[in-house]
Amino acid sequence: MFYWIMKHIVVGPIVLSIFRPWVVGLENIPKTGPVILASNHLSFIDSIFLPLVVERPVVFLAKSEYFTGKGLKGWATRLFFQSTGQLPIDRSGGKASEASLNTGLRVLSEGRVLGIYPEGTRSPDGRLYRGRTGVARMVLESGAPVVPVAMIGTEKVMPIGTRLPKVRRVGIIVGRPIDFSRFAGMEGDRFVLRSVTDELVHDLRGLSDQDYVDVYASSVKEQRAPQSR
Repeated sequence: MFYWIMKHIVVGPIVLSIFRPWVVGLENIPKTGPVILASNHLSFIDSIFLPLVVERPVVFLAKSEYFTGKGLKGWATRLFFQSTGQLPIDRSGGKASEASLNTGLRVLSEGRVLGIYPEGTRSPDGRLYRGRTGVARMVLESGAPVVPVAMIGTEKVMPIGTRLPKVRRVGIIVGRPIDFSRFAGMEGDRFVLRSVTDELVHDLRGLSDQDYVDVYASSVKEQRAPQSR
C-alpha cells in the first residue's frame, strides 16, 4: 500500500510531470506472472524512472548501504528505497552473491517483476559493458521471461557524482521477451551462462544504440579510481 501511494499519489506524478519520459514497448511486459526486466544502467535514477512507467510494481535489488545510513540523509535515503519497492542486498561477493541470487529467485517465485542490471554497476562513461553471468543464472533457474529494457539519456539528467538532477526528457525502450528455454536445466554450465548473458547484452545494445566495450564496467571504474584521487 505504501508503495502504491508513493508511486501513484506522491512521487510518481511529480517526477513524471517534470521529466516527461517517453516510452516505447510497454506492451511487451507480461501482465501477470514472474518477469525479469534486464536494463542497461546509465544513472542512479534508472531505478526511479523504470518502476514509474511500468504498471506492475518492480522490485530492484539495491546495495544494503542505502538502507543503513544514519542521520536525516540516511533516513531519507532509506525511506526512498523502501517506498520504491527495492530490497537490500550485500554485494561483497562470495556467499553474499549467492544470497542475492536467492533473493531475486524468491521475488520471481512470488510471481513479481524483478529489475536487474546485467552490467552489475552503472556505466562509467555511457557505453555498454560486458554482462555478469549471475543474471543468466537467475534467468535459467527461475524460468521467468526476460525483457530487455534500454534507458535513454538518464546519464545526462544525473551523471555519476552529481547530487541534483537536471531537468530534461529521458526515454525508455522495452524490447520483446527473449526466449532462453533452449537452455533449460543448463544453469550449471558456465559456457551456457556466458552465452545467455552475451545474447541479452547484444539485445540491449540494439535497443540502446550504445557503443559496446567487452570488459566489465567495474574493472574500468577500478582503473580510473587512482586518477581521481
